Amino acid sequence: MNSGSRILLCIIDLILFEWFETTEKLVWEFHFREGAIVVKQWNEQSLSEVSGGFWQTCTLHAAVKLDVFSFLGSDAKTAIDVSANYRSDLRGMKSLLNALTAMELLRKEEDLYSNTEAASLYLSRQSSRYIGWRILHHHYLMPSWARLDEAVLKGEPVGEENVTTRHENQREAFLMAMFNNATTASKKIVPFINLEGCETLLDLGGGPGTYSIQFCKKYPLLKAVVYDLPASAPYAENTISRHQMQDRISFTGGDFFKNEIPGRYDAAWLSHILHSSGPEECRHLIGKAVRVLKPGGLLLVHDFWLNESGDGPLFPALFALNMLVRTHRGRSYTESEVKLMLELSGLKNIRRLDLDVPNDSGVFIGEK
Repeated sequence: MNSGSRILLCIIDLILFEWFETTEKLVWEFHFREGAIVVKQWNEQSLSEVSGGFWQTCTLHAAVKLDVFSFLGSDAKTAIDVSANYRSDLRGMKSLLNALTAMELLRKEEDLYSNTEAASLYLSRQSSRYIGWRILHHHYLMPSWARLDEAVLKGEPVGEENVTTRHENQREAFLMAMFNNATTASKKIVPFINLEGCETLLDLGGGPGTYSIQFCKKYPLLKAVVYDLPASAPYAENTISRHQMQDRISFTGGDFFKNEIPGRYDAAWLSHILHSSGPEECRHLIGKAVRVLKPGGLLLVHDFWLNESGDGPLFPALFALNMLVRTHRGRSYTESEVKLMLELSGLKNIRRLDLDVPNDSGVFIGEK
């Protein structure tokens, strides 16, 4: 080691010594993730911020549920104007508007409130990029998450995840949240999946049909069938109609766990289906999907995948808790678990596609 390197190491040692001396309360956690070390710093402030983060969460949820951003639109209004529209308490509405201003979702000039660019783009129903459905879905999950400790102790859901028994507004929020999520993710997925030569696609549990729409846009000769619970039909048909795909995409109502899947297909797409069920149910469903594939057909499975130790990445690990509080057997699966399911169904040439997808989701593909 030359003298320059020794001097540099001495300087680094001195900086680290001073840093540790002034951060006595800091706790370091080292985790190995995909060959890299990720360091997370916890201290009194960061722990408090995570614990109290629900203040901002609930403020955003309330504003979206009341549809404040859509009411403001491109105008500027006083708290009195907004309160009068909702027939609300003025103090309550003014407190909400001021908090949204502090969060930089609204602007305030004298007594007038207006949307920021981000609020207009994502939180107003007038925008084609509205994600309020996703936020409302999160809002309806909160009572279950508040009872996470009960679910952990009992191993049972504290809020039933059943689209057929939800209140209408909750069902709408869930299905349209899936549309929001799929619209975002499909841009990172569909361009990199090769369905050349495929004429028929099964979109199993496809909800509003977002992926069918995107696949059919990419492949002009492709036709798709969205197979999902009958409660999803109005949302799928409306979405398909808005994209003028009625002649190429159809909806079939049914319970794919209880009923046989009709038709024969060149490819089957299962997006975020496995995580709501236990391993045996997943193997059964994959087997059903494989049976309706033509020889040489493709099965594609998209979901949040855990690493082999089950302790990351962060989103799939937290999502496993979401399944704990909402389902009887749902969970996040590891890559090896899903690969084994696909192998047991008789598929070959199984691999994970190299994609950069939000929230550490990924796509496995196998051939019949």
